[in-house]
Formats: sequence, C-alpha cells, structure tokens
Amino acid sequence: MNTPRIFQVIRRTEEIPATVTLEIQPCDGSPLVPFKPGQFNMLYQFGSGEVPISFSGALHSGALQISDRYIHTLRAVGKTTEAFAKLQIGDQLGVRGPFGHGWPLDKLAGKHVLIVAGGLGMAPLRPLLEVLLSELEKYAGVQLFYGGKRPEELLFYHQLQSWREVIDVQLSADRADANWSGHIGVITQLLEAARPPINNTIAVVCGPEIMMRFCVQTLQKLGLTEDSIYLSMERNMHCAIGHCGHCQWGPNFICKDGPVFCYADIAPWFYQREL
Repeated sequence: MNTPRIFQVIRRTEEIPATVTLEIQPCDGSPLVPFKPGQFNMLYQFGSGEVPISFSGALHSGALQISDRYIHTLRAVGKTTEAFAKLQIGDQLGVRGPFGHGWPLDKLAGKHVLIVAGGLGMAPLRPLLEVLLSELEKYAGVQLFYGGKRPEELLFYHQLQSWREVIDVQLSADRADANWSGHIGVITQLLEAARPPINNTIAVVCGPEIMMRFCVQTLQKLGLTEDSIYLSMERNMHCAIGHCGHCQWGPNFICKDGPVFCYADIAPWFYQREL
C-alpha cells in the first residue's frame, strides 16, 4: 500500500514520559488489514513526515492480529515523533501498511520461548506475548526478560505484573533506588544469572542495537545456536517496499526482508557498521 489511509486517534495513553500509545481507526470505517506480530506501519503526520512504527497490540486469532483498530507505541525523539506524541483523541494521521516480516510464530510451537526486551523494544514484542499467553499449552515454556535504564522507564508495567501470574517475568534496571526489588544492572547479567533453558529454545530479542549485540553474545555463550535467535532490526526506512534503498543492510532491506531476522542469516554483517 503506497497511498496513506486516513485514520483518527480513538484512544491515547501516556505510558511513561515522552512515550505514548495511540489506538487508531480508519475514518471511513473500512476494515483493517490483519497483521502479524513484529510487522509495522508507516505513520504519516501532516506537515511533519512519516515514520515506521511497529504494532504494539491488538486482538488476535492465532498468528494474525485482527481488530477494529491499530495500536502503536512510540517515543518522542525527533520532529515527526514529537508531532505524533502530541496527537489527541479525534486527531487524524495517515497510515500505510502493514509491512515486513514478523516474529517466527510458525517455528515456536513446542519450543521454550525466551523473550528478551530492552527499553522501547517491549512494544513490538507485546503482540507476540499476547498470542503466546492465549495458547500457552502449545509451548514448552515462555520466559520474559525485560530491562530498562530505570524502573520508571519500563513499558506496560501493570501488564507486566499480570503476566507474572502465568509466566516467568524477570525485570532489570541499569540504575534503581532501594525501592526496586528487581535486578540492578544490564540485562545480560540477568540472563547469565538466571541461566534460562537452552535446549529446545528459541530466543526473540528486541531493543537498542547495542543491547541486542551483547544479548546475542550472551545467548551464544549460554549455548543457543545462531538459528535459534531472532532479532528485530531498525534502520532509516522511507518507502517500506524496498525501492528507496535507505534501509539497505548488506544484501537485505530492513523494510521488506525484515524487520525480524534470524541471526544465522545476518551474522556475517551484524557487527559491521555503515552497511
């Protein structure tokens, strides 16, 4: 889809400072295109520009996310995202998508699923968690390791507490005061200390790229193989269909070949810059 559809904001939630979740619906009432966890939309703000934002939740039917609305969580880090963060109920925006390849749900059945999130990387993982939690009997186990700079910067905090009732959720903060009962330090330290199951395990990782690099190293040190690790990558996506070349990364385009990749397929250039 190359022409933006006009949507309006029907709900706005401030998650943490400078980070909001927008629930949006088509202004014309037409049905939405279903999406898979890990895919993204291109959101267009009139007069400010267009940015790729992953889906951060929806109703679901197995691998497909179906709903009367799209849900996106974004952080105000520049002119365009600042404009989106200021949107209120009733405001309009343009939407293109869904685009890209999502998390490998078809490979997860019967596996122990190890979810590793850092900062805003929890948002693209939430739709995956919603699917896993709706059919836990299909998986050997589900664990979530989630870290942030400070406890107050962890997304969906109340939902994290409800997830703890049914799966193993371990939280980490780089810095915290005495009121914090979770791990203090980087998330790789938490992974090493917890020593999660490795046999029959698939890990899915999303967060800042430097965090993902160290997580990959830690997961491999623990014994996970390259083909058992999946990452969601970010680059400067403009067209979302592989034509403009802005997000080319080695032989791939993040927008159409990703954003989710198996580490075995990208290992040769994962640590190289300026690709």
